[in-house]
Amino acid sequence: MYIRRTKVKGGPRGKVYITHRLVESVRTEKGVRQHTLLNLGKDFPVPPQRWAELIQHIEQVLSGQSALVPLPGDLEGLAQRVAAQLVQAQAQPVTAGVQEPDYQAVDLNSLELLRPRTVGVEHVALAAVHELELDTQLAALGLNTREVQAALGVIVARLAGMGSERAGHAYLSERSGLGELLGCDFGRVSLTRLYQVGDRLFKRQAAIEAHLFERERHLFALEETITLFDLTNTYFEGEGEANEHAAYGHSKEKRSDCLLVTLGLVLDESLFPKKSRVLAGNVSEPATLKEMIQGLHEVARPAEDLFATIKPVVVLDAGIATEANLEWLRAEGYPYLVVSRKRSRAFSEEDAVLVKDTPGAEVKVQRVERPETAEVELHCHSQGREHKERGIRTRFSKRYEEALAKLAAGLAKKTGTRKTPKVLERLGRLKERYRRVAHHYELHTETDESGETVTALHWERKARDDMPLGVYCLRTTLSAWDDKRLWHTYVMLTDLEAVFRSLKSELGLRPVFHQKTDRVSAHLFVTVLAYHLVHTLRVKLKSQGIDLSWERLRALLASQVRVTTTLRLRDGRQAYLRKATQPEPETRAIYQALGLPNLPGRTEKTFVETFTPPVQVVVP
Repeated sequence: MYIRRTKVKGGPRGKVYITHRLVESVRTEKGVRQHTLLNLGKDFPVPPQRWAELIQHIEQVLSGQSALVPLPGDLEGLAQRVAAQLVQAQAQPVTAGVQEPDYQAVDLNSLELLRPRTVGVEHVALAAVHELELDTQLAALGLNTREVQAALGVIVARLAGMGSERAGHAYLSERSGLGELLGCDFGRVSLTRLYQVGDRLFKRQAAIEAHLFERERHLFALEETITLFDLTNTYFEGEGEANEHAAYGHSKEKRSDCLLVTLGLVLDESLFPKKSRVLAGNVSEPATLKEMIQGLHEVARPAEDLFATIKPVVVLDAGIATEANLEWLRAEGYPYLVVSRKRSRAFSEEDAVLVKDTPGAEVKVQRVERPETAEVELHCHSQGREHKERGIRTRFSKRYEEALAKLAAGLAKKTGTRKTPKVLERLGRLKERYRRVAHHYELHTETDESGETVTALHWERKARDDMPLGVYCLRTTLSAWDDKRLWHTYVMLTDLEAVFRSLKSELGLRPVFHQKTDRVSAHLFVTVLAYHLVHTLRVKLKSQGIDLSWERLRALLASQVRVTTTLRLRDGRQAYLRKATQPEPETRAIYQALGLPNLPGRTEKTFVETFTPPVQVVVP
């Protein structure tokens, strides 16, 4: 067995390039001939002077022998991968179902477990891919087989928690069994190819999103009656000169020191994305509504207008529900349900009805008709929200009073702040810092006769009844809906917040490690595609009584791996058996709910003759 370099003509123009092949000499009737065992590719990284050492180590791995002198890390990994490919090339798949016993006399002391690769996340992810026909759609959009495999690799790596293409490349080539399930060797897929395939996905964004939502609508019988819209942003470091969306703004991760980009999502009531778009990092939330809602017609089914007969209800948070946006929605005929931006809140217990009867978390709503605006207002009181707001107010009040006491104590110290302008300045800063509670206090200062020095500071908490705790207001044009239905529709906004948390914490949306506009947009779009798969899986599992976060599901699935068991037989041959481990009970329950087999991938059996032929190196 040896390595040789060969000139090959390829491509439409017949370009000549050098490729590397692993070959062996075989005696035939026509003499000695070279038999190619494996194509190592044109970018084989090992210099010729190290080929003999590498071949010797590969043969030792195949024979189950331990190397006397270990190879450096990069060569060791390459030798293990090439040996595994040789074994796989000779493997005979074991037929599923009842199998005939295969008794062998083996040396138990020679047992080794090699190349563990995770397959749990990959198994369910590919199931979602096939359900949504994503692989078929990518091929229809012009991606060849290798590009489709690379695209699925990028998306599945994001599901596995890899927040960058670089991390995803290491995961796919070193720890994941996705390549075995797809029939692709990700060890030979370059990082550049993963970047490029992300770019190709982004260029086909509109067609891919239209296809996915149509499939989801068909699979889950979605009723397109509700549209939710919201924004989130993520940050990246650098000057951002090559990114037209990069801007400083209000970071939802408190990273306002970094440049931001914004992701806008339009979702249906089951929280499946209809459309996504990357916007400037300092974009105003209210200013994006018209553009995103109008863009929904782009994802309509090809043969019919999505809103030809009835327009969906638009559900918005207070940040986007400006009067200008509401006026535009009314003019375009969109019914809406929004969180009111009005600051004054009133609630009448006598006129309210119960819409949620959970002990300790009851919600009551008071309906108020507004004929002058053709709207209905729901004044809602939530026990849970009241407890939360009271806790926040108590905590901030305590901190505010402690800060006032510290300032008052400093008036009696020789080195303390006593000058009137300085004391008033510090009081102003405290009011700004604790503005949530500062308006509940009346402050008084005492000064000396000159008025230049403060001698005492007093404060008194005053009662305020104009802002009751736990009360918020909803506005809607859906006057025919009852109170309970309106409130439950509003609760979808809480679920939308959970979507963004999942995108950021579980699917690698933040931070972004790219700089160019399209590359950043592609990174965010891959995360949205990963969310399509995750939400498909979670909806199916929830229908079977399994309601877990993706983070928890991923942890359960991570326990299953594919592993190679190798044993030396009595006749001197080396036996290799490649198969998945049995899933843990919780993982098995997930597979059962999804209708998947317990053992991802084929079971493969290989016997390798033990040999130590002379090493030959052919260098033209």
